Amino acid sequence: MSAKAKIRDIIAEEDPKKPLPDSTIVDRLEEDQIDIARRTVAKYLESMGILSSSKRKQLF
Repeated sequence: MSAKAKIRDIIAEEDPKKPLPDSTIVDRLEEDQIDIARRTVAKYLESMGILSSSKRKQLF
């Protein structure tokens, strides 16, 4: 599974009221032996059209 696909899965499973920051996504990827920088995660999110954690947060 590619890093982008794994990131998409992690985002899909997150709590919409408390979205995961990039650093936590990096930690989850490292558990699956995917070594990736936080900034690379941010670039992948942007390229996939996924908003940053602060903008993904749903208030209600």
